[in-house]
Amino acid sequence: MRFQEIEHKFVVDAAFDLDTFRMRADALGPARRTRLEVRDRYFLTEDGRARRYVLRHRFDDELHQLTLKSLTRDAEVRDEINLDLGHHAGDQAAQVDALVARMGVVWTGDIVKHIDVWHFPDCEVVHYVASSEGREVCCVEFEALGQASIEDALAVIARYERATGFDAHARTHGSLVDLLFPGVLPPRS
Repeated sequence: MRFQEIEHKFVVDAAFDLDTFRMRADALGPARRTRLEVRDRYFLTEDGRARRYVLRHRFDDELHQLTLKSLTRDAEVRDEINLDLGHHAGDQAAQVDALVARMGVVWTGDIVKHIDVWHFPDCEVVHYVASSEGREVCCVEFEALGQASIEDALAVIARYERATGFDAHARTHGSLVDLLFPGVLPPRS
């Protein structure tokens, strides 16, 4: 479970009642709440295409990470391995570019997200607007944290979904990269 991400993502449209969602999430008593702009740089390498993973470099006010995310048919449960690059050296985009270039980059894409995060001990609840190359998508995500099993994680997610008015049957199965860059990633297995 240490290297797995378990989440549900919902694409929401202009009719989505963000104010009500925020009130419901606040009423659950988060440990803290943050609002950030996040820049994610994604890389698909030759090996990533063959072995079904994508790399992500994230630098924002809270995180500086290089992440490997597996490509799966359903993004509900997938591998996620994060390397903390720390803020002490600033944004290491040039170093990440040089490292990844040695791996044979076949595609790269940048995503900017404006996010609101409700931090709970067992779940992160996030609303964001993500954009890239003239495309934009609004999403709500529920990511389980620190659970002992996939079943426990999905139960946690279901509890937060119900409390904020979401139904797991309406979630999207694709990743954010699938949504903003359709057809770029290899078919999911």
